[in-house]
Amino acid sequence: MDKNFWKPIIGLEIHIELKTKSKMFCGCSADYFGKPPNTLTCPVCLGLPGALPVPNKKAIQQTIILGLALNCKISQMSKFDRKNYFYPDLPKGYQISQYDLPLAVKGELKFKVQSAKCKVRIRRVHLEEDTAKMTHLGNFTLIDFNRSGVPLVEIVTEPDFESSSQIEEFLKYLQRLVRWLGISQADMEKGQMRCEPTVNLEVIKEGRTYYTPLVELKNINSFRFVRKAIDWEIQRQLEEFKKTERVKEKGNKTTRGWDEKTGTTVLQREKEEASDYRYFPEPDIPPLTKLKVTRLPDGQESKKLKVNLPELPNQTEARFVKEYGISEYNARILTEEKKIADYFEEAVGAAKGTLEPTFIANIIINKRVDTNKVSPADLVKTLVKQQKITKIAGSDLEKIILEVLSQNQKAVEDYKKGKTNALQFLIGQVMAKTKGQANLEELKLKLPKLVK
Repeated sequence: MDKNFWKPIIGLEIHIELKTKSKMFCGCSADYFGKPPNTLTCPVCLGLPGALPVPNKKAIQQTIILGLALNCKISQMSKFDRKNYFYPDLPKGYQISQYDLPLAVKGELKFKVQSAKCKVRIRRVHLEEDTAKMTHLGNFTLIDFNRSGVPLVEIVTEPDFESSSQIEEFLKYLQRLVRWLGISQADMEKGQMRCEPTVNLEVIKEGRTYYTPLVELKNINSFRFVRKAIDWEIQRQLEEFKKTERVKEKGNKTTRGWDEKTGTTVLQREKEEASDYRYFPEPDIPPLTKLKVTRLPDGQESKKLKVNLPELPNQTEARFVKEYGISEYNARILTEEKKIADYFEEAVGAAKGTLEPTFIANIIINKRVDTNKVSPADLVKTLVKQQKITKIAGSDLEKIILEVLSQNQKAVEDYKKGKTNALQFLIGQVMAKTKGQANLEELKLKLPKLVK
């Protein structure tokens, strides 16, 4: 079957553990990773009779901030619900989650895949509690309730993805975003960020359109495995359709687990519908608009939250390129962590024009400056001293400038068109090539004159 006649349709459910001191509905520590099993528990997270949940205000605030960062509408009324199902990792027999009134809805996130712009719609962002962790050892299963009750935010997208590469870039940006906001480390290997893609295909055959059955993929703990699992599942569904022409029906959903040893997806169970969970409002937690300690902000306060939302990583990345003339590649590296981005800007400020921002960026990235031990001011002092020791000037400098111009024709053309940040980029390339030893004042005078 020719690829022109089919395309993947993929949506995502992403779970991210929030970085709070205590769990979602009790006072137990949420810092469970690496702790002795079943030592961070209480009657609430063990689901003992008579224990009452009290919502974590910080977790609600963090979910609202994430919703704003994803351009969602923040609900002015929200509530928690009971999601009923029986499984060993759920001591109560139900999970406290959100169903019809989530904290945030109808957002979108824009990102790039190999310079191509993509946009994904966000259906909802809601808050729930995590389950216990199960470890399978042969015929035995061990359960650690330390993770039970940890605040867990769930982001549900619309089925807007058509490739595994789009999904990988989306997940990488989402991880970068929550780290930037300081609400989670989102380490996939530690289970702090989990991705469950739902995959099926649109197939056009002899003028008719068919949709293959929906499959939800689980047990994925890395970006690399996300791509592998999705690519495998797409091929599996395509081959199955060729043989059976089986199509999607109401309730026709299955869950398949990714087996990294065999590199295949394995059938686990039929997927439940919302009705199977018998959702109903959590009777022990009043609606959030009526709880002072967990009250959602009103319209005015919500607007204030948006004003206080920090500049997001993609915005900082674009500003670094425009304002400082650094390359998109370097800007992306500098904005992987907010701490590094802030360090770079502090160093630029400390330099007061004595060093080009592009040169500072190259030093931070290529020399792997230990930002915990060397302050931005000390870095600048060291670099300025090094520049005073040796200066490349005259004909030697001119030769290097001409080499840089010949190797960066696009930046040269951009400068000719009036894009001033292109000049900063070219200066930075010369400084990088000379390892910071070029006479900066002479460079600034000569370079514009040598542009032909």
